[in-house]
Amino acid sequence: MGELIDRRELSKKRIKELRDLLKEAEQLAGSKACVYATGSLGRFEASSHSDLDLFIVGKSTGRKGADGREGSQLNRLDEICIKADLIEAARKLSLPEFSGEGRYLIHYSIDDLIKTLGKPEDDVTNTFTARLLLLLESYPLLGREVYDDILREVIAPYWRDYEDHKNNFVPAFLANDILRLWRTFCVNYEAGTERIPEDKKAKGKLKNYKLKHSRMLTCYSALLYLLATFARHQTVSPADVLEMIHQTPTGRLEWLIKQQDLQGARPTIEALLGQYEKFLETTNAPEADLLLKFEDKDASREFMEASYKFGDLMFEALNCLGGSNRFHRLLVV
Repeated sequence: MGELIDRRELSKKRIKELRDLLKEAEQLAGSKACVYATGSLGRFEASSHSDLDLFIVGKSTGRKGADGREGSQLNRLDEICIKADLIEAARKLSLPEFSGEGRYLIHYSIDDLIKTLGKPEDDVTNTFTARLLLLLESYPLLGREVYDDILREVIAPYWRDYEDHKNNFVPAFLANDILRLWRTFCVNYEAGTERIPEDKKAKGKLKNYKLKHSRMLTCYSALLYLLATFARHQTVSPADVLEMIHQTPTGRLEWLIKQQDLQGARPTIEALLGQYEKFLETTNAPEADLLLKFEDKDASREFMEASYKFGDLMFEALNCLGGSNRFHRLLVV
């Protein structure tokens, strides 16, 4: 587990360096907002080549605007200052510029994240991605106490029927949103990938390789965790899902391996974790070097076979943990 350990240590170091440079931004966020990292840093898998993927979420004001939603307690000027500090900190640490010149560095209110659930604007405003990544692969960079408050508020709509079904609650609402995120990743890959000329083809293969490892693990590590919890208790509580969120995707696999009542699934999950470690080793290089690897047909074929193997292991793990119970059936049909 050398690569994963190294990446976790680098992630911890990077978060500390960022926090040291963001003391003024921390004061501005105060008890009003949090900034959370997603992507490789949120998963505690950052390498020296990783960029920053961040979201800002503010606690609700309690006052509804013209759109019927409550705004954020973080005012516009403080938001601008926090964003400026984040950009400056990234540059001081020689990290890659924020993608899209910062267009994805967005500030949402809690209402933005929960009132769009199931509505068309959930995709258009990117609240769907911000909400699901918050629940599946986030880590608080600023406003750590606010982060936990926000998590509880975002979880609540998914568990709205829990009080009437405490003894047999199936987290169908959240599971369906997680599956939708995975399918969205897949559709976006197919629609947005160019296959000619040859260098575009190599870039598409690299995206596919990452999709079938890190993106798959983000989504399905959560489903494995929830499935194992349901199999054990025949229900899943809000406290259970909070515990899941506080673990990284690889941490969820490690948790599953340690559970004595899940030993039948242990060889498969250990194989999953080992396969993922190989993926991390392979991708620990600048993108230009990775593209050269994927332009080599033999090497590319080997990488694609590894991604299919990872998917097969994930399917096997789902079946081992599910045992055809109600929740498992819902994930399939």
